[in-house]
Amino acid sequence: THPNVRVVREAAGSRTCARKISDLGRPCDVMASADYTVIENLLIPKYADWNISFATNEMAIMYRPDSRYAKEINSGNWYKILLMEGVQYGHSDPNADPCGYRSQLVWQLAEKYYKEPGLYKILRAHCPKRNVRPKETDLIALLEAGELDYLFIYRSVCLQHGMPFVKLPPQINLGSFKYAEFYRQASIRISGKTPGTFIEKRGKPMIYGITIPKNSPSPELAARFVAFVLGPEGRRIMERNGQPILSVPKVTGDASALPLLLKRILGK
Repeated sequence: THPNVRVVREAAGSRTCARKISDLGRPCDVMASADYTVIENLLIPKYADWNISFATNEMAIMYRPDSRYAKEINSGNWYKILLMEGVQYGHSDPNADPCGYRSQLVWQLAEKYYKEPGLYKILRAHCPKRNVRPKETDLIALLEAGELDYLFIYRSVCLQHGMPFVKLPPQINLGSFKYAEFYRQASIRISGKTPGTFIEKRGKPMIYGITIPKNSPSPELAARFVAFVLGPEGRRIMERNGQPILSVPKVTGDASALPLLLKRILGK
């Protein structure tokens, strides 16, 4: 319906994307984050007015059919497999990408859920720096090349790449509202808005956020794009790719600054 519009996508860790807008002044029409709080913490109120929480996901462990111990790994023994001789596993950088800090929150929750004291520290110690990259998609190339056996990543990415994965228990996969209280037991410190400052990230069900930054060159088209994502067709596309849309998207920040089209869709 928009033949003259070309959607130019630029993928990076959500926090890196936010900093491209806040620190580098890069123009951006739509910013979507795998953690809605990235928009709240790094962009609102100076670089964006509002934030729509709109989709969910869960953590999983991606692997190849020929990864070491691929035939044995399951949701009950994955941490034992990762710590076996010669097994290489990775995750994205917690300071650049929500998937990175969520990976470490999963490890903390696993320590409690499986009743394995010290598991979090052991998993961190056995994951060398070369297996930590700026964003989770950088690591897929390493996995496919055989340099990694296992990768902590979103279930949706596993489905989109047609890769096998370990489905983690809902108590630790950060995908269930039912276990929100259990998730809160895990926390990690990551870099804050300015150098030398820190933000504490607590475990919570993962919710994606989307906004139109104040520096958007085409705010009207941006609003139409967001409306498409939140509409029936966008919802179908998201769900087909393993990312269910919230039945009622939630607006935070200044809802009065929402474009009229989005106000109508969201009943604001």
